[in-house]
Amino acid sequence: MPEHPLQGEAARWFDSLRDRLVAGFEAIEDERPGDTPPGRFVRTPWSRPGGGGGVMAILKGRVLEKAGVNVSVVEGEFSSEFRGRIPGATDDPRFWAAGVSVVVHPCSPHVPAAHMNTRMIVTTRAWFGGGADLTPVFADADDTAAFHRALKSACDAADPGYHPRFKTWCDEYFFLPHRREARGVGGIFFDELNSGDAAADFGFVRGVGLAFLDVYPQLIRRHMHRPWTADERRAQLIKRGRYVEFNLLYDRGTLFGLKTGGNPEAVLMSLPPEVAWP
Repeated sequence: MPEHPLQGEAARWFDSLRDRLVAGFEAIEDERPGDTPPGRFVRTPWSRPGGGGGVMAILKGRVLEKAGVNVSVVEGEFSSEFRGRIPGATDDPRFWAAGVSVVVHPCSPHVPAAHMNTRMIVTTRAWFGGGADLTPVFADADDTAAFHRALKSACDAADPGYHPRFKTWCDEYFFLPHRREARGVGGIFFDELNSGDAAADFGFVRGVGLAFLDVYPQLIRRHMHRPWTADERRAQLIKRGRYVEFNLLYDRGTLFGLKTGGNPEAVLMSLPPEVAWP
């Protein structure tokens, strides 16, 4: 398999970030009183027939209706159908990939749904990718500003040019052409990041993960105790329908996971537990 000096460190970082996110979300579950017990993550290991595997961690709680924090470290060969789409895989189809993926669908329509993932891929080349974005049912200007501010800080620490570039990329990527609407209020998105300084690129990836770990729990806590109406819940379910449409029709991560023999349950972890269409 292809090798890179940062592979081991990257895989350990994704595990570490997963554990910190899990602990943070479980602490939020403890903060809301209720008749039902606070949610706890259930971790399910899985193995990939072609090499490697991962751990799927899913929580179903009283604040977070469904939260998934998955990690994977996989290796193998891209199919002849898929290798032409991957940098460095045309002449040598072997690959190694690791990453963490986070998706949260809150119970309250007033708490925005969120997504974050970061990954490292090694073929005959090596690069990082990922991003984070926010999908509220009812957009809140303060939430949006706080989320973008946190990601801008992470970008600026690495390269002042990153944020305008990756914010625009996110706005263009998380867009449903058939609906002619954005999935949410944006964030950042980047792929094939290879500046020539792998350590610096990895530092940026860590910064994105830490920014999300810091800001998103703040947004949950702002709104998690607010009551909601049946009409607001219905609006949330319809908004989730847009989320499903994007992930099944356009999302690169979904395609990559399924085309490389990933666990379908882990790949489709991003789908909400309950959804409606008008």
